[in-house]
Amino acid sequence: MNVESWADSPDLPTPQQPDRLCLESFWSEVETIRSDSEPDSSRRDSRQSEDGEQEELWLQDAGLSPLVNGEEEDVDKAVLLSTLTKTQAAAVQRRIDSFTCSLRKRNKTPARHVRDVFASPIAQSAVPETHNSEPDAHRNMESVTKTQRSAVSGQETQGLQMDEIFITDVAYCEQAAILLKQAKLPQNNSSQCRRDDGALPRVICPQCRLGETRALDLSQQDMKKVRQLALIDMTALCDLLGLEVKRHKTCKRKIPESCLFGVPLASLVESDQKIKPNTQIPLFLQTLLSFLEKKGLDSEGILRVPGSQSRIKVLQQMLENSFYSGSFSWDEVSPNDAAALLKKFIRELPAPLLTVEHLNTFSAVRDIADLKQKLHVLNLLVLLLPEPNRNTLKALLEFLSKVVLSERRNRMNLWAVSTIMAPNLFLHKAVPSKLAVDGPEKGQAERAADIMRLLIRYQDLLWTVKSWRNSLLPKVFKSV
Repeated sequence: MNVESWADSPDLPTPQQPDRLCLESFWSEVETIRSDSEPDSSRRDSRQSEDGEQEELWLQDAGLSPLVNGEEEDVDKAVLLSTLTKTQAAAVQRRIDSFTCSLRKRNKTPARHVRDVFASPIAQSAVPETHNSEPDAHRNMESVTKTQRSAVSGQETQGLQMDEIFITDVAYCEQAAILLKQAKLPQNNSSQCRRDDGALPRVICPQCRLGETRALDLSQQDMKKVRQLALIDMTALCDLLGLEVKRHKTCKRKIPESCLFGVPLASLVESDQKIKPNTQIPLFLQTLLSFLEKKGLDSEGILRVPGSQSRIKVLQQMLENSFYSGSFSWDEVSPNDAAALLKKFIRELPAPLLTVEHLNTFSAVRDIADLKQKLHVLNLLVLLLPEPNRNTLKALLEFLSKVVLSERRNRMNLWAVSTIMAPNLFLHKAVPSKLAVDGPEKGQAERAADIMRLLIRYQDLLWTVKSWRNSLLPKVFKSV
């Protein structure tokens, strides 16, 4: 059977819930982040988009700007529209209706109706049929399920945990729509989100006829189109799951005069490419992760045991002054101090690693009850990240996975690593967070760590451009 699987069980059993030490470490990390914030950190570097602005930004990011500004659409955008499924097209129409309503309130020209674009000569000549019709989606899901049923047939009777089958030939929002009609999709609520799912299952991904494409395999131009499709599918999926996610808009922020800490990722990568062409992530982060892999994986409590704050400040200043000159020596740096520098680098980025635009959606994943739906949304969110952010997140998760695999020596299991790292990724001064003001509630810590846990455990799956998007690429790109 041609299948791919992720998250095979590790040698050590994974606790089904974070223990007290993990939860205490989580809130200790939150307090460290709060105390380490600048005095003026109460001033947010993002703002909630105004009425109608959310929809306008969304349509632009989805590559549907002609629906906003009335300009004549080109073949590229018309082809994109013609590839939408029924559920995706409905999501687009909801944003257009909301945007039109806000324009009328402001006495401006309404946006064009999506039917007008579908009816245009360009759209009709591009691709006349909608991709993945509902009957086709039903057939594809049923076919894949029957084909893979033998892989898990004996597990239930033997008392083993059931494998999850990850269907990739059908758009994620269409899968959710079908399951909702069949009443097989769990409803999102806090009690179900905190159910006992600590032992993460293996995920089986059927081998599709188009093969597998990873984000790194595509050019920037191709990824731009993938991101447009991913945004539409993710929005349609969130609509079906009842997740109301408000995007924040980045505001201009004064960048500190430094070389490493507090510098935008894109600027760091662009600068480092002058030193080392084709580098994907900041050179400092590469060096830091390499040091931690050599010296820190066997260190008990790595990431959890705090480094010396006074030494960390000195090390930070020394790195700013001498890293690029090559005169900085790592010989006297302890693994715990290096781990503290890693977390400090991530949280001092001027914008969240998960971006201002999508951080709230990443956080909302914890409210989804079904594991596969969580993974669907996370997969789409990862593809939506800008290239420097996506590559940096991948490098970080690969390192965290190695920490977990060394659990016998460092005593850091998946829950322990997840609860420590979650605040560093999900709390940022640029974006208001309920986690930062609601107090130390056990459920919040668990759910925030659960997202981190899924990112670490299923990272290979989340970085793939799955087959339903691969099948659209020739249509979307044939006019480019």
